Amino acid sequence: MKKIFFTLAIFMAVTASAQESLTPETLWKLGRVTPIGISKDGKQIVYKVSTPSIEENKSNTKFYTIPVEGGMPVEVAETKDLVKDKNISPDGKYILSSDEIKVENVLGKDFYPQLEKSNVQVYNGLDYRHWDTWNDGKHNHVLLAINKPGKAKPIDIMKDEPYDCPQKPFGGDEDFIWSPDSKSVIYVSKKKAGTDYAISTNTDLYEYNIETKETKNLTESNLGYDTNPIFSPTGNLTWLQMKRDGYEADKNDIIVRFKGMDMNLTANWDGTVDNILWSNDGKKIYFTAPVDGTKQLFEVNFPGLTKIAVTVKQVTNGDFDVNDLVGFSEDNIIVTRTDMNHAAEIYSYNLKKKTWSQITKTNDEAYSKISLPKYERRYVTTTDGKKMLVWVILPPNFDKNKKYPTLLYCQGGPQSPLTQSYSFRWNFSLMASQGYVVVAPNRRGMYGHGREWNEQISKDWGGQVMDDYLSAIDDVAKESYVDKSRLGAVGASYGGYSVFYLAGIHNNRFKTFISHCGVFNLESMYGTTEEVFFNNWDHGGPYWEKDNAIAQKAFSKFNPIKMVEKWNTPILIIQGGKDYRVPIGQGQEAFQAAQLRGIKSRFMYFPEENHWVLKPQNALVWQNEFYKWLKETL
Repeated sequence: MKKIFFTLAIFMAVTASAQESLTPETLWKLGRVTPIGISKDGKQIVYKVSTPSIEENKSNTKFYTIPVEGGMPVEVAETKDLVKDKNISPDGKYILSSDEIKVENVLGKDFYPQLEKSNVQVYNGLDYRHWDTWNDGKHNHVLLAINKPGKAKPIDIMKDEPYDCPQKPFGGDEDFIWSPDSKSVIYVSKKKAGTDYAISTNTDLYEYNIETKETKNLTESNLGYDTNPIFSPTGNLTWLQMKRDGYEADKNDIIVRFKGMDMNLTANWDGTVDNILWSNDGKKIYFTAPVDGTKQLFEVNFPGLTKIAVTVKQVTNGDFDVNDLVGFSEDNIIVTRTDMNHAAEIYSYNLKKKTWSQITKTNDEAYSKISLPKYERRYVTTTDGKKMLVWVILPPNFDKNKKYPTLLYCQGGPQSPLTQSYSFRWNFSLMASQGYVVVAPNRRGMYGHGREWNEQISKDWGGQVMDDYLSAIDDVAKESYVDKSRLGAVGASYGGYSVFYLAGIHNNRFKTFISHCGVFNLESMYGTTEEVFFNNWDHGGPYWEKDNAIAQKAFSKFNPIKMVEKWNTPILIIQGGKDYRVPIGQGQEAFQAAQLRGIKSRFMYFPEENHWVLKPQNALVWQNEFYKWLKETL
């Protein structure tokens, strides 16, 4: 018996040592699973897998079906006849689509047709560019057509309007739906133009009547975001709503319009809603939401006008994220799930038995060959006496008797959750697999810890949140396995701002910094970014309002450029050329300051990338330069 155990121990040790560590190249070979829906007969899940090709510098997509109870996937050529098309009216007579329509004169040749080779652009207001695209006078419009090939030309239901549906830059056909009676179309639009568009978040739901061709604003009284319209099985219009104009990170609530009344089902719940899905019987809404460093499945009952109390319940629990809500199969809800070590796969959750079943296994074989890191929860006391969740990710085959270089990860947003998500760039599993301990705090400004915690970062970018960062790294650095002489701080967007700011206040804690598309100069950022409402809300107004104490504090005390004289640490600065959210000047100013002060620094510029890095070859350069810099400086 002892011999058997000894042999088994040797086999397990050899197997463990034979496993590889996750590399950038392996990461960019993983399939990316996206659900399309449940088939019309309810027996199959239809989904696609996009796999990056480094050689072709693009992703290749294949479509599959798989039984709802799990089994072998089957590749299919197309999916349009497998899943119900939401863009076809319930009575089958009409079909919706969207396209860019030329509405405004912007180009030089629009004004001077005889000068067709001119490349001038003329604007009378802001919103002249958005995310990574310049406004050329075209807007996304919803098109209505008879659902028969070769029939009349589609009707533009937003004819001549300089507004968008789907919303730019990220909207899709979820922004427009049919009414159950097929008599009208409900769509999302922010019907503001130019400078008014740039300073507002006031999207509304509009109803276009097919017979009268009249459009009505259904949510005119609400001044914030109204998005994600769906109808309940019993015909009640439902959507997500934020109340305050200009605040993109406001609490997202579920609204149901019932017998002419708008019922807020989550008003008394201290959280914010992501995705929603009605139960088949119309008695509940299932939704996802961040909670305590994860994203979980929740449910809320719909009592109508009865005296039954509205109750929000958390359905799932664990160190994972529940993301897409695909649909139902008997007692099961079909979703996607991730954790820090695993990319998205489709799962089935039995609502009665409370059990999970993994349906797709796209990357299981790849992960079976990889030695994965371990992640731990840690709760740190902040300088104001609060308990803060900190994720600590440890290298594969972690040895507590060794000392490891350690990275403080600074999340972007600034109001975004840090959960069990799986990024193909800021990948904790990959960082840890390169031999780094990763410290990822759920600092002030993150969803999932209550509304007060989330909102505390607004107008306080360089305040308590910076103490939160330092509390996290100082607490973990007490561990014997952390090499205190080799600490680094890395992050993107607001996380990049955090790196720039920490460079001026860290008191020699850190040996190196990496900032990707970070905000460096709040004044020039205010003058060049495209969504001005964001800066107005987060900084309290423009920098020229001298009598505005909140704004003046933000643009002086919380401005990284004001502390460059204290910089003394190597820094890698990364910038996308088509990033109009955090424009190129931010990275240029920071790099120029570092160089002229004689600080070891490097500027990595991606001319064709935006706030993100999407092309496979560029992504690999990003990863290789990221770890190259850490090896050089840490």
